[in-house]
Amino acid sequence: MPIDAAKAVAAEPRTGEIAWNSKDVQLYHLGIGAGVPATDPDELRYTLESRLHVLPSFATVAGSGSPGVISGLSMPGIEVDLAKVLHGGQALTIHRPLPVEGTATATGRIAAVYDKGKAAVLVMRTEVADADGPLWTNDAQIFVRREGGWGGDRGPSGRLDPPSGEPDRVVERAVREDQALLYRLSGDWNPLHADPEFAKVAGFERPILHGLCTYGITLKAVVDTLLGGDVARVRSYVTRFAGVVYPGETLRIRMWEQPDAVRVAVSAVERDDAPVLADTVVEHT
Repeated sequence: MPIDAAKAVAAEPRTGEIAWNSKDVQLYHLGIGAGVPATDPDELRYTLESRLHVLPSFATVAGSGSPGVISGLSMPGIEVDLAKVLHGGQALTIHRPLPVEGTATATGRIAAVYDKGKAAVLVMRTEVADADGPLWTNDAQIFVRREGGWGGDRGPSGRLDPPSGEPDRVVERAVREDQALLYRLSGDWNPLHADPEFAKVAGFERPILHGLCTYGITLKAVVDTLLGGDVARVRSYVTRFAGVVYPGETLRIRMWEQPDAVRVAVSAVERDDAPVLADTVVEHT
């Protein structure tokens, strides 16, 4: 079996230094669709260095661009075909507002390996701290098709009851035809998002958008729509990737306000509101 769960979980954490600057932040923001309209003051806080605020989801690419998926596949006990791999979910906890530029220490490890029957799920945890203390914790859930069934722990469900009632806000966000190509420049080079032949081998009709790009687009919509554009209010952000997005489609983002949280559901408009993000919660102050 190409996944040795015990070996993966027992492996020593990997620690390395990461660094980022305002250019990295601006490129990430452009990769998730910021800057439209280009001169809108609300957009300039994402694109102009003199006004720059860092959207917390930048943490998923800060320093290396790897969202935990690629780095998780190189851990001891993990040998799988990249074409079998999908990003199943993401959980981000923000300990302090992210600085526009910085250096930090990132410590990554496989926190858990779950047996879902037809697939295995790896939880790649990355904890990041600078000289002033913890900055963020990232959990990437790596879904590896056809690698389950060894009788291991199925792990927690993570499924939530659907939000009740009509959403408080609904917004739509267009995904550019070249969105995946632009987002790749932040460091996630998986050919699934650019190479048509690789996408076909992986079972898709054409390259798909990065799940973490949709993740960023969605968080920006919540911050801009319900949090007054204040990125510092975000405390945590969790989602399950329920379906794919193809560049050129339109995202419909539904939001339900709750005490200190926003429930979110995202779908693809052109495919009869096919689910894209589910079990999504943004906790905030």
